[in-house]
Amino acid sequence: MARRDGGGKMGDGGSICESGPMEALSSIWLFSVFPLTVFHSSAGEICAFKIHGQELPFEAVVLNKTSGEGWLRAKSPIDCELQKEYTFIIQAYDCGAGPRETAWKKSHKAVVHIQVKDVNEFAPTFKEPAYKAVVTEGKIYDSILQVEAVDEDCSPQYSQICNYEIVTTDVPFAIDRNGNIRNTEKLSYDKQHQYEILVTAYDCGQKPAAQDTLVQVDVKPVCKPGWQDWTKRIEYQPGSGSMALFPSIHLEMCDGAVSSLQIVAELQTNYIGKGCDRETYSEKSLQKLCGASSGIIDLLPSPSAATNWTAGLLVDSSEMIFKFDGRQGAKIPDGIVPKNLTDQFTITMWMKHGPSPGVRAEKETILCNSDKTEMNRHHYALYVHNCRLVFLLRKDFDQADTFRPAEFHWKLDQICDKEWHYYVINVEFPVVTLYMDGATYEPYLVTNDWPIHPSHIAMQLTVGACWQGGEVTKPRFAQFFHGSLASLTIRPGKMESQKVISCLQACKEGLDINSLESLGQGIKYHFNPSQSILVMEGDDIGNINRALQKVSYINSRQFPTAGVRRLKVSSKVQCFGEDVCISIPEVDAYVMVLQAIEPRITLRGTDHFWRPAAQFESARGVTLFPDIKIVSTFAKTEAPGDVKTTAPKSEVLEEMLHNLDFCDILVIGGDLDPRQECLELNHSELHQRHLDATNSTAGYSIYGVGSMSRYEQVLHHIRYRNWRPASLEARHFRIKCSELNGRYTSNEFNLEVSVLHEDRVSDKEHVNHLIVQPPFLQSVHHPESRSSIRRSSVVPSIATVVIIISVCMLVFVVAMGVYRVRIAHQHFIQETEAAKESEMDWDDSALTITVNPMEKHEGPGHGEDETEGEEEEEAEEDMSSSSGSDDSEEEEEEDEGTGRGRHGQNGARQAQLEWDDSTLPY
Repeated sequence: MARRDGGGKMGDGGSICESGPMEALSSIWLFSVFPLTVFHSSAGEICAFKIHGQELPFEAVVLNKTSGEGWLRAKSPIDCELQKEYTFIIQAYDCGAGPRETAWKKSHKAVVHIQVKDVNEFAPTFKEPAYKAVVTEGKIYDSILQVEAVDEDCSPQYSQICNYEIVTTDVPFAIDRNGNIRNTEKLSYDKQHQYEILVTAYDCGQKPAAQDTLVQVDVKPVCKPGWQDWTKRIEYQPGSGSMALFPSIHLEMCDGAVSSLQIVAELQTNYIGKGCDRETYSEKSLQKLCGASSGIIDLLPSPSAATNWTAGLLVDSSEMIFKFDGRQGAKIPDGIVPKNLTDQFTITMWMKHGPSPGVRAEKETILCNSDKTEMNRHHYALYVHNCRLVFLLRKDFDQADTFRPAEFHWKLDQICDKEWHYYVINVEFPVVTLYMDGATYEPYLVTNDWPIHPSHIAMQLTVGACWQGGEVTKPRFAQFFHGSLASLTIRPGKMESQKVISCLQACKEGLDINSLESLGQGIKYHFNPSQSILVMEGDDIGNINRALQKVSYINSRQFPTAGVRRLKVSSKVQCFGEDVCISIPEVDAYVMVLQAIEPRITLRGTDHFWRPAAQFESARGVTLFPDIKIVSTFAKTEAPGDVKTTAPKSEVLEEMLHNLDFCDILVIGGDLDPRQECLELNHSELHQRHLDATNSTAGYSIYGVGSMSRYEQVLHHIRYRNWRPASLEARHFRIKCSELNGRYTSNEFNLEVSVLHEDRVSDKEHVNHLIVQPPFLQSVHHPESRSSIRRSSVVPSIATVVIIISVCMLVFVVAMGVYRVRIAHQHFIQETEAAKESEMDWDDSALTITVNPMEKHEGPGHGEDETEGEEEEEAEEDMSSSSGSDDSEEEEEEDEGTGRGRHGQNGARQAQLEWDDSTLPY
C-alpha cells in the first residue's frame, strides 16, 4: 500500500515473499504518488517511474496516470537466502510538453525499503555423517556427545533447529533439544559391547532432517588390572617337545606405577598319580634307570604269586599306589628283609597324607618292625604323628650298651598337605638325614634311649600298621595309617646319593623357559626341584611380559598319560612406598595332553618244532625261542594321492622303537616238575644287558627297562631242560611282554615243543606213518582248478609207468631216512654249541622222512584218500611253521628258480602227478 506524508513525499517501506528458484512475481507492490507541491496544470498526469540503482530485480509500472498509481514488481526470482532486504530510490515523471523526456518534470526522490519473507524450503542437515563415542561401563553420563544439525533457510523461524529425536527404539539413551546424548542407565560391557542409534533433527517449522545420522557408542570395561590375551585351554600333542603356554600374554596395569612384580606359575599335577605323570615303570626299574644301588627291597610290590602280601590292600587307579583307610596292614614275609639292619641303610617312599582324623591324633605307622609274640617292642619304625614324621631306630644290647639316639623328628607342612611327596631317609648311624622332594632336612628333635634288652623273640615287619604281638589278649594290628603310599623300599647296608635321589623324584613333565639368554638382566627366576613351580621377579612390566611369554610346558615321556594339567599364574605387585598396592586376578588355565599314538607290540617266531629226546637231556637243553622277533608298530592314516578324490584314508602301520619293562615266559598245562625239568638262562646274558629275572616252576620273568632288541637277545638264550623226557610228548609255553608296567602289552605268543622219541624213529614198520618233513620237502598245494583232471582221463600205460617210478622214489626216500637216523646220533654227540644254535630253527638230523606223492596232489572229494591227504596237510603245515628263517629263504629261492614255485607247474607235469594209489599197500 502507499503512504502519504504531510510533506507530499513518496512513501517507503514494505515486505515481499521470496519466490521459488524459477518463479517470478508479476507485481509485488502497489503505491500512489502524490503531486508535487507545485505542478503544471498542463502536465498533471504521471507518465513514468524511475528506479535508481544498478541490477535491481524490480521495475515500476504506471497503472493510472491521472491518480498517479502504479506497481512495483520483481522482474526476476527473489531469494531470501541470497539477499534478505533491498533499499533503493524511486522518482515519478509527469507528462510534460515536448517529445523528449528531458522536458519532463520529475518528482522528488523517495526511498523504498523492501524485506524478503522466508519460505521453509530447506531441511536440516547434520554437520557430521556419523558420530562415535566411547564410554566406561557402570557410569551415568550427563552428556556422552553432542550432535549438531544446520538449516540453510534464512529466517530465524526456519533456519533454527528446535528439536532432536532418537529414532532407534529400546536403547538406554536420551537426547535433549541441544543435541546432547546421555545414557539413561548404567551400561555393561558384558551385556553389550557397542550400541548403534539413529538421530534426526527438526527445524522450528517442524521439518525433519533429510537424512538421519548414525551415533556409535562403544562400551569399554572398567579398567581392571590383570593379564590379557591368554587362552584357557592349551592343547599339547605328545612328542612335540617344549610348547609356549602364553605366547601373547601381557599385564594391564591401568596406568598404575609399580616398583616391582613377582610372578608365580604353577603346574598342578597332584591329582595325576604320585604328584606328576610318574606311572611309568616299576620301582625296581626306576631304581635301575637312575643308577641306584643293587639290593633294593620293594616292600609294596604289585600283587603276584611271589609277592602276595599286598594282595589284600586297596589300590588306586594304578596298581603301584596303595591306599590305607585306617583298617588295613600288610605283613612282610620272613626273609624278605634282613632281621637286623646295619648302621647304613636307606628307606624311600612316595606318600600322600592329610591331617590325622579325630580329636586326639594317634601314631600312624608306615613301616614297623616289632616283636611277633610275647612282647610289644618296636625295633625300628617310620610313622606320622601330629603332622610330624618320626623315625625310630632301637639298637640291641648285643650291639652297644650306651644311651644313644633313637627317635628322629621332622616337622614339615608337606606331611599333612594331602599332596604327593617323595621321602628318602638316609641312615648313617647316628646321623639320619631326610630328603623330601630332593631337598635336605635335618631333624628338629632327636631323642636318645637305651638299647633293647636281649631276647630271642621273632620280629614281624609290617606296612600300614604295627603288629602288636604282646600286651593284648589276641595279637593284632594297631596304629593304622591313613593315606596313600607307593614305592616303599628299603636298601640295607647302603645309602643313596643325592644324584640318585633327585633322579627318582624327578618328573618327566614340567615348566620350562625358552631362550633363557633373552630374559634380560632385570629378571630373576628359579624353579622348584620338580620344575612344577616357576617364580619370576622384575621391576619392569615389559620385561615381565616377555619373560612370561617364554614359559613353556614340556613332557619328555614317549607315551604320556592323557588328560588335564591345571595351570595357575599368580601375581604380586608392589607400588612405590607400599607393600601391595594392586590386586591382580589369577590366571586359571589348563594344559590338555592329548592321547598319544598307542603302540601295537607283536611277537613273532617259530611256534612249533620237534627235537630228539637226547637234546632235552643234554646240559645245554633246547633253545626255545631262537628266532623270536619283537616289533612295535603304530597306525598312521594317509590321505589318497589325488586330493580331488573322495576315497577314504588308508591306514599304514609304521614301526616305532621304544622300551619294554618285562617279558613273562609262562608254562602252559601244568607247572614244571623241578625234579626233572627247568628253564635256564645264563645270568651273564642278563647282566650285560642290564636286565633282571626271576625263575619259578610257573615260568621265567625277565624285567627291567630295556630296548626291544635287548629283550630279543635275552629271549634267544632261554633254554628248556628235561632229564627224563621218556614220558614227555610236548611242552607248551607262552610269552607276553609289556611296556609301561602293563599299560601296553603284546600279543600272547604260544610255543609248542615236541619230543621225537627214538623207538618211534627207528620203527621201520611204521615209518610210513611219520608224516614229518623238512622244510625243503614241504608239500606243494595247488589250486583246485589245477587238480581237476580225473584219473579216468589218464592213459593206462602212462599210469603204469608213473606207479613204477613212484614206488622207486618211495623206496629211495625210506632208505635215506633210515640212513639219516643212524647218522643223527653220531652227529649230535660231535656237534659244537655254536653249530647247535645255528640249526635250532629246524634240526632234522633225527627225522625219518616219508613222502607219499600220491596223496600230495589229490583233488577234493576222494573219500578215504581225501581224509589221508588232509592229515598229511596238517602235518605239513605244522612242519612249515616250525622251519627256520634260513630254510624258508632257501625254499623261496628254490621256488623262484624252478618256474615261480608252486604256481609255475605246466600241464604236463601236473598230469604226471596224478597217481592211481588203489594198489599200493599202506
